[in-house]
Amino acid sequence: MPELPEVEITVRLLDQALLGERIESAVAPGINALKSFDPPLSMLAGQRIATVRRRGKHLVLETDGPAQPLALLIHLMSAGRLQLYDKPASPRDRTSRLLVRMEDGRELRLREFGSKQAAWVKLLPAGELEQEEALATLGPEAWPDPPPLAELLSAARPLHTLLRDQRTIAGIGRSWVDEILWLAKLSPYKRGGDLDELEAELLRSAMVETLGGAIAHYGRTVSLPIPDKLGMPLKIHRHQGEPCPRCSTILQAVHFEDYVIAYCPTCQTEDRVLKDRRLSRLLR
Repeated sequence: MPELPEVEITVRLLDQALLGERIESAVAPGINALKSFDPPLSMLAGQRIATVRRRGKHLVLETDGPAQPLALLIHLMSAGRLQLYDKPASPRDRTSRLLVRMEDGRELRLREFGSKQAAWVKLLPAGELEQEEALATLGPEAWPDPPPLAELLSAARPLHTLLRDQRTIAGIGRSWVDEILWLAKLSPYKRGGDLDELEAELLRSAMVETLGGAIAHYGRTVSLPIPDKLGMPLKIHRHQGEPCPRCSTILQAVHFEDYVIAYCPTCQTEDRVLKDRRLSRLLR
C-alpha cells in the first residue's frame, strides 16, 4: 500500500509537472472509483491546476477555476497508482479508474491493479475539502513535524496498531511502522499507554528519521514517469529470516491473515520470540 513517503514523492513530482496546467477533460472509466456526483467531473474542464498536495495517505489536486475552485481527493488504497503520461490511455487499458487530460495532451491517470477496485476519488468544492469526513477524521501528520507522542499514543493499545490508525496519526501503514518501531527499539506489542517520556521521544525521532529518509531516497531515485512499483528502502519489513542490520539476530515475524509484523527479538522484545498467529491457528 502506498504510504506517506510514496504519496509524498508522487505529489511532489506531479505538482512540479502540472502546476498551472489547464485541464481539458476528466472522466472515470472505473465508475466504482468515483464516490461523488455533485459537482460532476465535467466541471474540471477548463480549470487550471493550482497545487497537488498530500494529507495523510490522500492526494489532493486543487484547481483555481474562475467559476468555482475544486478539489479532487484521491485515495490509492492498496493497489492504486497516480501517474502522468504523455499520451492518452488506450481504450483497452482495464486498469484506468480516472483520466484527467491536460490541454497539452498529457494525461493524469489513476490506475489500479488487482480485482478489489478499492481506490476512490471524490470531487468537491475546494471550500468543503477540510469538512470531508475522510480528512476531518485524520489525526496529525506523522511527518515532517509530528506532535509529542506520549499523550497522543496513551491508549491501552499496541503501538503497531496505534501507529497505523489514521485517526491517531496520519500517513503510516504496515510497511513503515515496522521500520519505525525497529529504529526506536520498541516492541510492536508494547502498549501506547506504557510508553515513558524517553521512549515517546525516541519513537517520535524514529518516525521523523524513517519517513524523512524514505522520502529523501525517493527524491534521489524516482522521477517521472513514476514506476508502478517503487523500490522501498526497507530494512525490517519483508526481511524476516534475515539478519538484523543492527545486531545480526535473525529477524522474526508474526503473520496475520492479510499482513505481517516483522521485528528483531534482540533489539525490540528482550530476546522473546512472539507467538506466530499462523502456528497458533494450526495448533487449535
